[in-house]
Amino acid sequence: MQTVTTVRVEEIVVANHALKDVVEKTPLQKNKQLSERYGCNVYLKREDLQVVRSFKIRGAYHFIRNLSMEERGRGVVCASAGNHAQGVAFSCQQLQIQGTIFMPTTTPRQKVSQVKLFGGSYVEVVLVGDTFDDSFAEAMKYCLQEERTFVHPFDDPLVVAGQGTVGLEILNDMEEPADFVFASIGGGGLVAGVGTYVKGVSPATRVIGVEPAGAPSMKAALEKGDVVTLDEIDKFVDGAAVKQVGQLTMTICKDVLDDIVLVPEGKVCTTILELYNSSAIVVEPAGALSIAALDLYREQIAGKNVVCVISGGNNDIDRMQEIKERSLLHEGLKHYFVINFPQRAGALREFMEKVLGPHDDITRFEYTKKNNKDNGPALVGIELKCQDDYGPLVTRMKQHGIRYVEITSDPYLFNLLI
Repeated sequence: MQTVTTVRVEEIVVANHALKDVVEKTPLQKNKQLSERYGCNVYLKREDLQVVRSFKIRGAYHFIRNLSMEERGRGVVCASAGNHAQGVAFSCQQLQIQGTIFMPTTTPRQKVSQVKLFGGSYVEVVLVGDTFDDSFAEAMKYCLQEERTFVHPFDDPLVVAGQGTVGLEILNDMEEPADFVFASIGGGGLVAGVGTYVKGVSPATRVIGVEPAGAPSMKAALEKGDVVTLDEIDKFVDGAAVKQVGQLTMTICKDVLDDIVLVPEGKVCTTILELYNSSAIVVEPAGALSIAALDLYREQIAGKNVVCVISGGNNDIDRMQEIKERSLLHEGLKHYFVINFPQRAGALREFMEKVLGPHDDITRFEYTKKNNKDNGPALVGIELKCQDDYGPLVTRMKQHGIRYVEITSDPYLFNLLI
């Protein structure tokens, strides 16, 4: 059997025809706030408004629809951090096929609930492992044991063709040529499909892939010229936190990507909050990647037509406090210190009156010792109104003889204590 190494534009057109009565043709909206901020025309491809609130339905349905009747009868298996699972679940319900879906135990509860909702009696959810890769391994074992068909979340030509219909819709809806298209990268299916169609129809358009800084698996693969498995990843951007991209998607991306941008997880959080506050758009971390990358391309996109694919909107409300915290840390507006207060009466009151600035706020205070607190340092979290308040705060601590260790920039201490 010959290994498929590419996907053609014609295959994406076929996929679009197959999907037109199943998926939503999501809107391409010009965003006024982002356009003004970057001095260009920023259009958002709203896959967060898709039937399962992400683009993943496209590839999953297109793949399952092409199974033989015998394969359908045996059922399907998939592994997913959430959105692919919802796409597979929806497809199983629509096509009346039994499916078993493996998901990491770290998957937000909202996504697990949605999978069960979309799949109904046709799907069984199995929570296993901490990452997508753990779930993937278990799913493959089960697939072989039960002789079922595995629905890959990204590394399959039918899946890539299905995701490529996002690019087809973008170019069909653009009244003027698109100069840039930004799309997130997890395993690479979305950007491979979108890039294939965009480059095939509009070669001058620059296609920019965006990865979370804590899981740069596609960038590592392209630098090496082959897929690599990252030892450690930051799982926060769960829809794009993949240790290893696909062989097919990597091969395609090598030809269609003009650049890969790495975005810090804290910047992603800031973007999530800004989109909600300015445009009432609810996005998940992976869905915010494309917009978060615009700051890094500010000069290149000035005066241009720019499209950002919002890949999904399945955000768990329980994560919002963590999102706010990560945003504040990234923006330099929150700092954590271990402070050894002078052992005398009134030391804490003096710290609050003479060291804290007029707009500084203590958001966390706890002694590191449960007993004999008078001799124990305290963990103190301080939120600032602006970055420029940090320098004066540190200066005042030194002037008043406050002994402290800042742990915000020390990953080991920060993870240990916070």
